[in-house]
Amino acid sequence: MNKKIWIKAAAICLAFCLLAVPAAADYGTIALGGMPFGVKFYAEGVVVIGFSEVETEDGVRSPAYEAGLRVNDVITHVDGRAIATARDFSDSLRGHAVEVTYRRDGSERRATLIPAQSSEDGRRLAGMWLRDTMAGIGTVTYILPESGDFAGLGHGICDAETGELIPMERGTVVDVTITGIRKGQPGIPGELKGSFLGKKTGALIGNTEWGVFGVFASCDPESCTPVEIGARDEIRPGRASIVCTLDENGPREYEICISDIDRKSRDNRSFTITVTDAELLEKTGGIVQGMSGSPILQNGKLVGAVTHVLVSDPGEGYGIFIENMLENMQSLFG
Repeated sequence: MNKKIWIKAAAICLAFCLLAVPAAADYGTIALGGMPFGVKFYAEGVVVIGFSEVETEDGVRSPAYEAGLRVNDVITHVDGRAIATARDFSDSLRGHAVEVTYRRDGSERRATLIPAQSSEDGRRLAGMWLRDTMAGIGTVTYILPESGDFAGLGHGICDAETGELIPMERGTVVDVTITGIRKGQPGIPGELKGSFLGKKTGALIGNTEWGVFGVFASCDPESCTPVEIGARDEIRPGRASIVCTLDENGPREYEICISDIDRKSRDNRSFTITVTDAELLEKTGGIVQGMSGSPILQNGKLVGAVTHVLVSDPGEGYGIFIENMLENMQSLFG
């Protein structure tokens, strides 16, 4: 069994008509984020990531491919039983034909898969590699101190190959520390490198186009920095800042410039941002993976979060209106 561990730092945008956003006071106290968090993410089902050859007495075969399965198919059931992990799938192969239920391009399909007996060790094999978990690093955008509810990333966790949002079965939030930076270059996105500390600090509730949302197991309101929300109509082209963590010193503010504001935007590319801070450009080259969700401040107000980087120019990217994230959080938490 082969597992690939990754998290995509940019999501495909999906326009959606939202209701008017309630006044900031409706949300209670909003606390500023900027700190990194680790995610361990379980999708609904297992994803086909490749195929392997099975040596049999009748020659080399790949039963999964012969059954019609292809890379990026998501297997959800075998003989009607839900599959959550690669181990679940392998345990379901008992040497006979099984009915595999899977998703492809948004539609559900079925196939009959007949495992092949390996001439090397006698095991019944499907001849494919599966992925059942993902992990990665993002940045918290804001916290509601009274409840511990939080939002981060500003976009969803997506499949690296298809760009489609991954349906979440469950997810956990863990402590993480930033251990290094791979500087971004034109055509080569950079990334924050981190280490999971092993301690579970919360749970994910939703994986959406507007960010990931969850709740921290404990939250000390005294340690939170309150911040006022800036509405989309208040944002102006010009100087702003992002708050992110690049090392053990915690969140820091770095200068950016906002432009190309689309006030009608209901997705996660509401405006363009350009990094102007010399120190940030020196350290990271601009926007890197792991900075998604970094709060964007203008005139002391929380107006949005970093969501994307332009692959051709890591100094530029996109931000989402904070209103879009708050509205989606409200729909999840009620």
